[in-house]
Amino acid sequence: MNSSNIPDRRRINLALQGGGSHGAFTWGVLDALLEDGRIEIDGISGTSAGAMNAVALAHGLAQANDKPGADPREAARAALAGFWNGIVDMGAVSSSIAQAQRAPFDILFGGLGALGGGGSPTQRWSDAMAGFWTGTVSPYQSNPFDINPLMKFVESQVDFQRLAAHKATKVFVVATCVQTGKAEIFSGKRLTAKAVMASACLPMVFQAVEIEGNHYWDGGYSGNPAIHPLIYKCDSRDVVLVQINPIKRDKVPTTAAAIIDRTSEITFNGALNAEMRAIDFVKRLLADGKLDPARYKNVLMHRIDGGEALEAYDASSKSSTDGKLIHALRDLGVECARQWLGKRFKSLGVADTVNIARDYLDALRVPVHEGADGAAPGAPDSKTAPA
Repeated sequence: MNSSNIPDRRRINLALQGGGSHGAFTWGVLDALLEDGRIEIDGISGTSAGAMNAVALAHGLAQANDKPGADPREAARAALAGFWNGIVDMGAVSSSIAQAQRAPFDILFGGLGALGGGGSPTQRWSDAMAGFWTGTVSPYQSNPFDINPLMKFVESQVDFQRLAAHKATKVFVVATCVQTGKAEIFSGKRLTAKAVMASACLPMVFQAVEIEGNHYWDGGYSGNPAIHPLIYKCDSRDVVLVQINPIKRDKVPTTAAAIIDRTSEITFNGALNAEMRAIDFVKRLLADGKLDPARYKNVLMHRIDGGEALEAYDASSKSSTDGKLIHALRDLGVECARQWLGKRFKSLGVADTVNIARDYLDALRVPVHEGADGAAPGAPDSKTAPA
């Protein structure tokens, strides 16, 4: 689609959560946004699978810059499709890859078959996590040579030198420093395949990734995704969160697998909740005239998620590369993004479409100045702002 023929365009930032194969939902969201043609991307922040989506998309945009007449949106769509179809293809040929080399890929993007055992994927996930947390399995024992075929795959998909030279869209990938527990943001020349692997380094699967003398684990522990670089390093004040880890589940888990699934979701949403609390606080200070709007950005938050449809996929399916699952998640993402564009596009640059207080905060919300319903002044209520 030729964006020059589209008069009403909005520039946004994208915040992409991690979640293994559920990142295929994000692929679908991104594909629909690119196809629509009215969206321009200022910055992208991604964690784990979100980081992979981010670099694949930006790689496509950067490629188009070197090809006169090329459509950057179509190039980005092709790069995303190539990445995820490559994931499916690698899963399909697992039997032809040596088991020792296959193991890490199996666990992150392939059903946990490398850990052995029968039963359902959920049961294998439960067994794997139980083994790790009881101290019987460590990646320094199960994978002593730190073999990671996923890194080679990412290197084959993304030209990181070209990506570093691409200035039109900023890309931020977050990993967690093991020594400090703090989030580390990789961008520009520091954004490499190794940084993406650090962002996706589950400590029960991979040895910590060493970069510049520091060691890193999955970025989800400190930012899933990190929103602050989009606030401080980008011009657009619209942040669209593509959320694939549900904040709320009504059913209390009772099986070992379900408990592990839910604790994982809560852990990897913790940093997001903290950032949302900070954003909410600043927005209310601005609304109350207690901060200078020339110095503090009034961020407009938006969210695209799969709702109940995505929640139907349990956390263990995040490790499946089954083609039907990947493409079903992709199709769900396309549908959700198109619905969101139909309902929320006109709010971009104008107003929030997420009620942060209701969806992300608790009763200990720091008081500044609240409306009658407890929401921040001007915030959408529950009837007007579904995800």
